[in-house]
Amino acid sequence: MFTNLRNGNISLNAGIDVTVGVEEELCRNLNEAYIHRMLTGKPFVTLRYSQSVNGQILDKVGLAAKEPGGYYSQLLQAYGGVILSIGSLTGDSTFPISQEPQAKQPLQIIVARTTNSPLQIPVLTTDAATQVIIFAETDTVVNPETTNQGAETVVMGKVNLNAILDYCASRGLCSVLVDFVGDCKDLEELVDEGLEQGLVQKLVMEVLPVWKGRKESEIQTTKILAREVHKLKKLQSRVLNESVIVEGYF
Repeated sequence: MFTNLRNGNISLNAGIDVTVGVEEELCRNLNEAYIHRMLTGKPFVTLRYSQSVNGQILDKVGLAAKEPGGYYSQLLQAYGGVILSIGSLTGDSTFPISQEPQAKQPLQIIVARTTNSPLQIPVLTTDAATQVIIFAETDTVVNPETTNQGAETVVMGKVNLNAILDYCASRGLCSVLVDFVGDCKDLEELVDEGLEQGLVQKLVMEVLPVWKGRKESEIQTTKILAREVHKLKKLQSRVLNESVIVEGYF
């Protein structure tokens, strides 16, 4: 059938020249999560966070980001699961959901390491409870009301990203978004370990036009941390409303 293959061009016996590899990089990007899952057996992981112009992590997203057509709303519908810290679900907070028309909502994966008060999540309907799983450590106290809502709870000695991803793979998820929103202390060590083990593939960073000062305790903590530097590749940026969205790969 094929007469030759030269410089990416295939010649057929019928005399038709076919060029292969056209927009190969674009196609790989469109299917990056599926390809990664097929090659590694684990979901494709993206880390997302918002920061001030002076590099401080913020507990909010930009103007209209959560509304239909907003980057955050569109991002949520593109992932099979979203990993959150239990600290981000306090007070009247709700689970992050996509506002896109007919969007399939991500599985809500809650990381709950040792806490001083009983673990509690927003009130769930019966249907919504099937979309929530809590990964808790052995000495984490789970509020009985949370258990009674029907959300699945997995208890382990130490919650780690590798174990969470194995669970997500068993659920058939191809991609997971680690969302640093609100109080994300429970996620910091988990993500650091994930980066060291090569479990995080992509980063989405939103830079908001604000300047946030640091508390003295935060400054001292930063000084004693010894973090490995991970260089990003294929950086791209775009301006949305007042924010700058930066994307790159580890």
